[in-house]
Amino acid sequence: MADIQAFRGLRYDLSKVGSLSDVVAPPYDVISVEQRSSLEARNPHNIVRLILPGDEDLREGESVYGLAANELKAWCRDRILRPDPVASVYVYHQCFEFEGRQYERRGFLARVKLEPFGEGTIYPHEQTHSKAKEDRYQLMSHCRANLSPIFGIYPDAENRAQEILESAIEDRTPLVATDDGVEHRMWKVTDVDAISSAATVLGGLPVYIADGHHRYETSCRIRDESRRAGESGSADYAMMMFISMHDPGLAVLPTHRLFRGLKAMTSTELTEKIDRAFDVEVVGTGAELCEDVWQSIQIEDQQTTLGLYCAADDTWLLARLSVDGLAMMEKLAPDQSDRWRGLGVSLLHRLLVEELIGEKDLPAPKYVHAIDEVLDGIKNGDSAGRDATGQTGTGAAFELVALVMPASVEDVKQISEQGLRMPAKSTYFFPKLLSGLVINPLDD
Repeated sequence: MADIQAFRGLRYDLSKVGSLSDVVAPPYDVISVEQRSSLEARNPHNIVRLILPGDEDLREGESVYGLAANELKAWCRDRILRPDPVASVYVYHQCFEFEGRQYERRGFLARVKLEPFGEGTIYPHEQTHSKAKEDRYQLMSHCRANLSPIFGIYPDAENRAQEILESAIEDRTPLVATDDGVEHRMWKVTDVDAISSAATVLGGLPVYIADGHHRYETSCRIRDESRRAGESGSADYAMMMFISMHDPGLAVLPTHRLFRGLKAMTSTELTEKIDRAFDVEVVGTGAELCEDVWQSIQIEDQQTTLGLYCAADDTWLLARLSVDGLAMMEKLAPDQSDRWRGLGVSLLHRLLVEELIGEKDLPAPKYVHAIDEVLDGIKNGDSAGRDATGQTGTGAAFELVALVMPASVEDVKQISEQGLRMPAKSTYFFPKLLSGLVINPLDD
């Protein structure tokens, strides 16, 4: 059962920093080198200096993590960041447009008691990587704070927990920040009865990690270390954004793949490799057909249909899983469930790329979500350096591009409860949560 509580968040004093929009930032793992510089230029106290500290100001013997910790201490000392006087829950709305439609996603920030995966009712759904966890561990242990929220979703068909908190903010003015066309609104709730009632509703429900798996596992590690050291307190909890799985503003975007390091193949060569598992249809030539291919996939609305672009002959294919391919997938992943084996990302990576093409140690692909980003990648290649997806570009061309349907919220729920994890980047819950709206200190 999810055990949530209010907390005294650290928040910016706007009388000292000015606009909230100038000091917030997206999550660290989607910030490019250029975007980091832009965020720093907005305000010297932008949260990017903490969540993604640079090494330009390092002195001998220092680490970027120590630099971030010293910066955080200085901002607290100078009252740039100030703790709220009363433990609070923070209602958080995000207003955005997607595919011509307006959305408002509603949730709230609170602390959740940590439960190691497999020992409670907080479930992961994606695989994690040791390098990313070590990076977040070093930052979190140096700063002794949750600088960014974990993103959790929970089943509440009537949105009862959220509506209780919405009632507590009626006729109140929110703090507002804008970032990349998304308006972020936040209200502080101190009403003890409202917080208790919402916590009671959520206490009987499971929570599924939508984003922030590395931060959650890191928080559990720090909790265990604190317990071994005889320390108690707020390290038993982590800051999480809670959003109902039934919230009408909950949008899951596709994550298309632009592959790095693959040998160039024509559409004929690719078809010869994959046609024992897929029924392959040649759509036509021209990078601009990507929108038509994506529309066809959306109309079919099947995880088992993939769109593939071969740069060698500028040709698009539609690949649909065959009966033989299904049987092959069952043999390749016998320990996984039918739902896992039927995911587009599972079929793409485990069956098509690893088994049929025979590439098992490729560098991470570039992940994009919009079709215009796919077209840009095909036409302009892989920009060198760290990109906005957190990957490192090579400067080369993308020889293979794959369009894939997003996993659904129900996929997340079912696969999580089965104790399984999806391949990395199976979901993209849009928009990302901002860092800098509120910080959860671990030693409060």
